[in-house]
Amino acid sequence: MSNLPTPTVLLSRYFNHLKMNNWSATTISRRDYVLNKFITWSSERGIESVTEITPESLAAYRRWLYHYRNERTGKSLRFCTQASYLSTVAHWLAWLTEQGWINSDPSTGIELPKEEQRLPSSHLTIDEIETLLSSVDLTTPTGLRDRAILELFYATGMRRAELIALKLDDINHESGLAMIRQGKGRKDRVVPTGKRALGWLMKYLHDGRPALLDDDTQVIFLTSRGNAFHPVTLSQLVRSYLSAAGITKPGSCHMLRHTTATLMLEGGSDLRSIQTLLGHEQLNTTQIYTHVSIKRLREVHDKTHPGAKDRPPQSDTE
Repeated sequence: MSNLPTPTVLLSRYFNHLKMNNWSATTISRRDYVLNKFITWSSERGIESVTEITPESLAAYRRWLYHYRNERTGKSLRFCTQASYLSTVAHWLAWLTEQGWINSDPSTGIELPKEEQRLPSSHLTIDEIETLLSSVDLTTPTGLRDRAILELFYATGMRRAELIALKLDDINHESGLAMIRQGKGRKDRVVPTGKRALGWLMKYLHDGRPALLDDDTQVIFLTSRGNAFHPVTLSQLVRSYLSAAGITKPGSCHMLRHTTATLMLEGGSDLRSIQTLLGHEQLNTTQIYTHVSIKRLREVHDKTHPGAKDRPPQSDTE
């Protein structure tokens, strides 16, 4: 094909297509990273045009992903990461085929690696979460803010980005509901805050937030500079409280989300309700919490398994 645009130009057009179809900026940014990596990998191997991408070169790329090791940690890519990289490349190639930039899709028939069935990261016990919450210094505006943040994470199980994006109008103080706008998958949902979390949020809004407010903003949680939190900064903040409380389990914001789901399941909640609370699109995403709710499983096992009872061994003379 004469006058074929470079892969970088075609990539830019692809992203414009995604934007026109209302793909989220986060997803586009992630695909930008993955596809530019693929273009660089291809160029290093003499592939300068999308028409030169073949099933054989994609098979070589898959092998490269499998053998790749992080220079700093020496760790390999998880199979779910490899599958994500390959599916992203495949989607771009399918679009190039639909647009007529290449005659046939070289990714057709490519086999993605099976993803691992992993348990969620660590979760806190009820005692640990109460220790964490009570460790906050409530004599300062930032302390009131931090208690409200931890309480809201624990009560709602919302994602880090969802909490950062909360606006004043997103909280219905009468009904005790929080509106999460444009969560993962660009979907809105409403979640209960719980009375305790709502009480701490109200105290922060009344006694803490005005001292942090610089410019007029609707964002609820503000840094000491009056800005919205950066995701990394919020994770560091939560991690600092976990460390101060003597909790060494790995994780921060997302661990509180796992804690919410696990403790609710152990308390008798059904999976559908937890799915709605967490904003999972598929129920099988929520079902993974059944693997960590060992307390419930042990209770059922003790009540129903005939071998669970403490029976004395039978004597040979009996």
